[in-house]
Amino acid sequence: MSTNTNTDTGNAIFRPAIVLFAGLTLVVGVIYPYAMTGLGKVIFNDQAEGSLIVQDGKTVGSSLIGQAFTSPKYFWGRPSATSPMPNNAQSSGGSNFGPSNTAQTDAIKARVEALKAADPGNTAKIPVDLVTASASGLDPEISLAAANYQLARVARERKLQESQVKAIIGQLAQQPMLGLLGEARVNVLALNLALDKLNK
Repeated sequence: MSTNTNTDTGNAIFRPAIVLFAGLTLVVGVIYPYAMTGLGKVIFNDQAEGSLIVQDGKTVGSSLIGQAFTSPKYFWGRPSATSPMPNNAQSSGGSNFGPSNTAQTDAIKARVEALKAADPGNTAKIPVDLVTASASGLDPEISLAAANYQLARVARERKLQESQVKAIIGQLAQQPMLGLLGEARVNVLALNLALDKLNK
């Protein structure tokens, strides 16, 4: 008698728990993700698909993830602290080095030297976003100050007038959100692709 009672009590406790667990798994693990993905594709299709940039029928990158440009004819983006390679979306994160960390100061010095070596005649102050990595390590944009710092070098390397390059920066510039949040900036990949089209 007592054995049956214990079994019945156990069933009364575990059966609802298992049903609840299975139900929540179905709702939270299957229905909700698919519903949100479908809704995202309807309302924000470009973002849901990764904000991919397509040129001549080929995907060349994403407007959300930076790329490492090293040629002097291209605008350079923010440094990236991701590993094992720059702008690795599977390893997003900053270096977490403080301003007094020797690894951080050495990295900044090397970046400053690289910028000066690429454009020895440029005596302007180097914008901070050209020598420091963002918290995500994936920042696809630079400030207009960083773009203007590189303008003369890029124009010279591409044999373009500085006014031509400046005009493209102006066309692609994004203003602060609501005129208040953030600062004016430009997407580096979009800028370099526009310049490649101009040089064709």
